[in-house]
Amino acid sequence: MPSNTFHLVSLGCAKNTVDSDSMAQLLLRDGYRAVGDAAKAKVLIVNTCGFIGPAKQESIKILRKLAESKREGQILIAAGCLTQRYGAEVAKQVPGVDGILGTRRWMDIVQVVRELRKGSHPEPLYHLPTDAATVGTDEAGTVRASVAGASAYLKIADGCRRPCAFCAIPLIKGTAVSRPIETILDEARRLRDSGMRELILIAQDTTDYGHDLGIKDGLAVLLEKLTDAVPDMDWIRIMYAYPGYVTDRLIEVMATRKQVLPYLDMPLQHAHPKTLYRMRRPSNIEWVHKTLGRMRSSIPNLTIRTTFLVGYPGETDEEFQALIDFVNEIRFDRVGAFQFSFEPGTTSEPLGDPVPAEVKQHRYEQLMELQQNISLQINQSYVGKTLDVLVEGYDNGISVGRSYRDAPEIDGLILIEDKVKIGDIVPVKISGAMAYDLTGVPAKFNIPIQIPNLTAKE
Repeated sequence: MPSNTFHLVSLGCAKNTVDSDSMAQLLLRDGYRAVGDAAKAKVLIVNTCGFIGPAKQESIKILRKLAESKREGQILIAAGCLTQRYGAEVAKQVPGVDGILGTRRWMDIVQVVRELRKGSHPEPLYHLPTDAATVGTDEAGTVRASVAGASAYLKIADGCRRPCAFCAIPLIKGTAVSRPIETILDEARRLRDSGMRELILIAQDTTDYGHDLGIKDGLAVLLEKLTDAVPDMDWIRIMYAYPGYVTDRLIEVMATRKQVLPYLDMPLQHAHPKTLYRMRRPSNIEWVHKTLGRMRSSIPNLTIRTTFLVGYPGETDEEFQALIDFVNEIRFDRVGAFQFSFEPGTTSEPLGDPVPAEVKQHRYEQLMELQQNISLQINQSYVGKTLDVLVEGYDNGISVGRSYRDAPEIDGLILIEDKVKIGDIVPVKISGAMAYDLTGVPAKFNIPIQIPNLTAKE
């Protein structure tokens, strides 16, 4: 077993993926080599997710599997969100874990590995600083981006200062800390020079960018400077906007800067004011109506993705029906949904988890069935139209890619009956529609295609 190899498993969201890839880059710079087979790695790392119950269970399951198969001389490090909050519990549940590394100082991965490799360690090494002042900083050339094909997730901030009652992110990540604009611009230039076609801006709340730096309308300011700095970047996508903070200036930037895609991911969580009030979320639904109306009138072909939480404590049939009516009325392009998962330590803890599991499941299925029909109808409206598609794969005569309407992994795909160079952005004439995916042919052709037995996804 080579002594300079590592195997890293990344769980959870895209923000976690950025931290995982950044840790990997630090190890690579220190002379390590990444391997896909855990059995051949000297260092095993799991960057855990601790957002909701099922994510915690998956993290523990993977850690246990690696711990049980660990060979002499291997070290196992549990990192990330779950360990930041529950480090001692993780070590107790997973005998064989050698190091515990949280979210606040993931950039210390090399030092943690060196310390663990000095000699025997009968007890796990804990590296869990709680000071949030280091969150989001850039040290020793640390890169804060994750690359997948021709797209890159670019983290612009970390942590969160919102008071959402159901969410443990502030307990895990600390308060919101923005990266300096010039650092982000430098990284965008490096990504552009490396051949990236799409930048995906991420943070716990992108619309809060710059607040701690004293910048008003920080996200809009950043986008203006970013489009000036990399005018040849094809696509810039915005994820995780917060209701109430989509400003007129941000709308103007999205409408006038052609690189900024007409796509916004804005998790709303619910639509009934009483439910939102209990969630400690913005409860002015009229603002949502007015803002979405203003955006749709200002930004042609706007795609809106949102996320809802069903089964929150106290959610009545009437409150859930208000959510159904809202989704029916607004007709979002993309909707994700979660069932409420009780999270100790959050401000919703006193509310308990009173909604029965079967009620949560039924409401989830009802919401997703409604959205599936809406998504299909919206997709059908694109048949006969031409969309630019970023090609990401090819198999058995079919190229696979995404349009501006599709964020990686969470939205749909466009299936093209032709071999198209991966990494190219090509015009595709849409010939067929499913609930979440589209089919088409390169615009130079006009031959409808039939692709049977495809499973829709969300």
